[in-house]
Amino acid sequence: MPLRPRGRRLLRGIGRTAVVAGTAGVVAGRVNHHQQQKWAREQQEEYDNQYAAQQAPMMAAAGTVGGGGDDVIDKVKELSSLHESGILTDDEFVAAKAKLLGSG
Repeated sequence: MPLRPRGRRLLRGIGRTAVVAGTAGVVAGRVNHHQQQKWAREQQEEYDNQYAAQQAPMMAAAGTVGGGGDDVIDKVKELSSLHESGILTDDEFVAAKAKLLGSG
């Protein structure tokens, strides 16, 4: 039995509604996905900023403990030459080096 014109319009309307609903679902899913990615990026940036803020004082303290790199090396070499020449005893050399390196 063939469909009457009214039945065809009804099927066409149902089909159109299904397409619109499907498209709306896909768009909503994409919007949700993009929003989740945005929130994840914002949270990561906030975490990175907090981590950097926590690490800055530690890095500054680590820089001051050992002194200034080449300057410390030069001073240790100077202490070593004083020790080798007999001006500093073994105990004095060890104590001075420990003080210079921040471990004593």
